[in-house]
Amino acid sequence: MLKNYFKIAIAVLRRRKFFTFISLFGISITLTILIVLTAFWENVTSAGYPDMKRDRSLYINFVVQENPKEHGIIKGLASFYYLDHYVGSMKTPEKVAISSMFTATNTYVKNKKLVINIKYTNHAWWDVLEYQFLEGKPYTAVQIKNGEHVAVISEDVKKQYFGESGAVTGKYIKTDNVEYRVTGVVRNVSVTAPLIYADMYLPYTLSKADYRDQSINGMYSAILLAHNKSDLEKIKDEYQQVVSKIPPPNKKYTKIYSHADSYIKSYTRMFSKDENSSGIGIVITGALVIVFLLMLLPTINLMNINISRIIERSSEIGIRKAFGASSGTLAVQFIVENVILTLLGGIIGIALSLIILNIINSSSLIPNLTLAINFSVLLYGIMACLIFGLLSGVYPAWRMSRMEVVNALKGR
Repeated sequence: MLKNYFKIAIAVLRRRKFFTFISLFGISITLTILIVLTAFWENVTSAGYPDMKRDRSLYINFVVQENPKEHGIIKGLASFYYLDHYVGSMKTPEKVAISSMFTATNTYVKNKKLVINIKYTNHAWWDVLEYQFLEGKPYTAVQIKNGEHVAVISEDVKKQYFGESGAVTGKYIKTDNVEYRVTGVVRNVSVTAPLIYADMYLPYTLSKADYRDQSINGMYSAILLAHNKSDLEKIKDEYQQVVSKIPPPNKKYTKIYSHADSYIKSYTRMFSKDENSSGIGIVITGALVIVFLLMLLPTINLMNINISRIIERSSEIGIRKAFGASSGTLAVQFIVENVILTLLGGIIGIALSLIILNIINSSSLIPNLTLAINFSVLLYGIMACLIFGLLSGVYPAWRMSRMEVVNALKGR
């Protein structure tokens, strides 16, 4: 039966080549967009180099100061003092890694401008994150305390600044008119991980901003590493107790709140105005709306084409009904034909996705980004094809099953 459906589907596709092209084009382009977006989402949200311990890590990205009476609010990153003094005193976490957001600095190599993004960290940063050192090692806690001008650089910076000159550990690199001695070189990190990405890592004691400033907000975030997964809830509870005891910095902002979240929630919380909402529902709703809109137009387009094909095949439908074919049999046949069409479009879409992902990976549009179609992405793509085929095939199949034999033979 399925073999006959497949033969009929191929014959129908060949009959109207232009409409077939329009249908396959809509399906393949839609699926390509979904696969590329899903691959990007997987890259951003999944644990990967060097943040390999994400399953037992919590992240502090935002601290909020609020004036409930005047509805005033300050929402942003934390200061180093806040994270070191308050969060660093917590008992449950194994380690607390603190780092600034990366900031761009300029240097010149052979009269050519080179932008180097720098990040300031504490020593625990190198224990929590699993950077792959191509040479050398991280700077030590003693070097940080002494304010030594030392740095860990990425392999890209090594090539761009020093060229192919072999080992560079112990050599000096100058950026923003300051010289630093290189203690190590690490494998590149993708810019899609902004909490972790940098071209050059420096001790926090070298920051131009005073790390001893006792303000609440600043330019730092933290990663809290648990001894094991079971400690995550304990860390959250302890952090809430710590925050509740922090005295307001001034009379204007009388309330402080913050959360230690999983990786995704640490970002989605910025979309929420409610202290107790993680904002993940807003993000999921937005993503579903985007997917729905992406699939809506080609679905409607394919549905209209299918209805046109029903009218074109009305004589065939009338004859089959006259010889005893049931409405259910005809409806199932049409849905199977449509699913076959969408699966063909899906195959084209997957091929296009591979080409586009390869172009993105080989280009420099997003530094050090590597996207791939993994099993999950491929599964989502197949599911999208099946849903797409069913959505665009059910209504036309229902219309076809409702046709009377006389009207079908007359082409109505």
